[in-house]
Amino acid sequence: GEDRTTRDTDDFISDIVHPKELIERIERLLLKDNPEHLPKYSKKQNVHIDRDRFEVTVNSRRILLTYMEYKLINVLASSPRKVFTRKELLSSVWGYAYFGGTRTVDVHIRRLRSKLNDIDHTIIETVWNVGYRFIN
Repeated sequence: GEDRTTRDTDDFISDIVHPKELIERIERLLLKDNPEHLPKYSKKQNVHIDRDRFEVTVNSRRILLTYMEYKLINVLASSPRKVFTRKELLSSVWGYAYFGGTRTVDVHIRRLRSKLNDIDHTIIETVWNVGYRFIN
């Protein structure tokens, strides 16, 4: 049989999982294998996203984020200055299976801003009646 001691295992499933969780695990593994399409650092705002450690720092200060907040900042930072609609963010972060309203995005953006922003920096900008964008 196969020698399991030499196989590299990044993730495993020990029981039946919800399809949404399985999709999120696959996405996480794909990001780990192909992180170059996402920026790791925003010089202007001094924001550093370490995708290997799932950590975000602003001005060298580590920011404690929930998993959904982390996914949200990653989506926004993937295309700096691009305006993401609430529906795009719902689809990218929560997935198509999410049946809640776009208000969920607003609530998570507000929480994320309270953790990231300070008096001198606006990291997530609102584009009224459209959505949000990451400022680099």
